[in-house]
Amino acid sequence: MFLTPYYKKENQSVSILPSQASDFAKIVAQDFNPIHDEGAKRFCVPGDLLFSLVLGEYGLSQKMSFTFAGMVGDGVKLEFPESVGESFDVHDDKEKHYLSVERQGDVRNCEAQIESFIRSYVAFSGLNFIHVLVPMMKQHQVMINPARPLVIYESMSFDLNTLDFTKVTLSLVEQELIVDGKRGNVTLKFELHSGDTLVGTGVKTLVMSGLRPYEADKVQGMCDTYEGRRTSF
Repeated sequence: MFLTPYYKKENQSVSILPSQASDFAKIVAQDFNPIHDEGAKRFCVPGDLLFSLVLGEYGLSQKMSFTFAGMVGDGVKLEFPESVGESFDVHDDKEKHYLSVERQGDVRNCEAQIESFIRSYVAFSGLNFIHVLVPMMKQHQVMINPARPLVIYESMSFDLNTLDFTKVTLSLVEQELIVDGKRGNVTLKFELHSGDTLVGTGVKTLVMSGLRPYEADKVQGMCDTYEGRRTSF
């Protein structure tokens, strides 16, 4: 499967090197958040890679939800359950909890379908900062800390009308930011299409921390840095 270069699996134990996490973020998701860089002080594995590994391991269900409980750092060994029901958790070898998954309905294990689903979803994630979060920060006149630009992936879910498709595309249909002091709760709603057919809908939630009054020059600086990283890569 196309995810093979981005992790190592022994029995049900999964480990992800910082270099593998960084490559997935940049190559597959087009996500240039420095927190996913090899050698980053606050390095963490992209939540989208964990989501992708779950689909690769257990298949695509009609209805799924993913709730992230912690950031996976360097050297963490994740334990993927050998068999799963409608709900299960992913934890490390020290029983620390990182991800909860719920699923319902039919399940497909078609590699082409799963790859298309993953690529469409993570590409959407990679566009979030510049194209979604920055305009919302401007609208609400708040911004994240330019020195420590932290946006936490909290949850995502989707509900598919059918599994009778191979390729799928994703489009953002609604976005909302609720500011609560220094915390910003972001909700993104999206649709999934196969050609002209609507095959499902989904929701992604993020948390922006350390909010402060909006400063256009500093936000532009963050955008320039982000785009510079993309260009240099």
